[in-house]
Amino acid sequence: MKVGTDGVLLGSWCNVNDAGSVLDIGTGSGLISIMLAQRNPDCFIDAVEIDSESYRQAIANAENSPWKPRIAIHHISFQDYWKQCKTTYDTIVANPPYFQNSLLNPAAERSAARHSHSLSMDDLIDGVTNLLNPDGSYCMIMPVPEAMLFIGKAELKNLFCRKITYVRPNPGKSPKRLMMEFMHNKGDVKKSDIVIELEKRHEYSDDFKALTKDFYLYFLH
Repeated sequence: MKVGTDGVLLGSWCNVNDAGSVLDIGTGSGLISIMLAQRNPDCFIDAVEIDSESYRQAIANAENSPWKPRIAIHHISFQDYWKQCKTTYDTIVANPPYFQNSLLNPAAERSAARHSHSLSMDDLIDGVTNLLNPDGSYCMIMPVPEAMLFIGKAELKNLFCRKITYVRPNPGKSPKRLMMEFMHNKGDVKKSDIVIELEKRHEYSDDFKALTKDFYLYFLH
């Protein structure tokens, strides 16, 4: 599981400052869990991963990080996890499978990570609404069409989008991703934009560098 821009963006953006308990759904390599543990020294993180190879990689990555005592990796589907879970969470985060209608990748593990056949939107929403604390927040990233569909489905279960950041590849392009924060209570939606690159490849915007600088070593120079 490669480290992708989506995961780095979400791990940098999501609201974890006051969270004591965090759930990372579909952790993959463990990237977001490790990022959140770095950002908040007081939080404890449960990370769920169904794929065996990814689970083993997440275990290795967490154990080789300075934050291993605060990260627990669970080899289980999210559907099974939330139905047996005895706790609730201040922050839930997911970079979920979302290519609803695209062709499946021949590599099974990459396919499971990228497609919704292993975790439907409805299953994801049901689990999040049951595990999220009353004042907690659920943060995720999705392509724009799927994100708009998810927002509508979530509202039907009283999970409301309260914050959106439109992610643009460069200044001349339409947003390709939405980063969203959901809460149980309905209210105004805060909207913002972020551009990843400027005119040249790897010429990153100041906003992108400011958001992710703690996780990209070459931004430190």
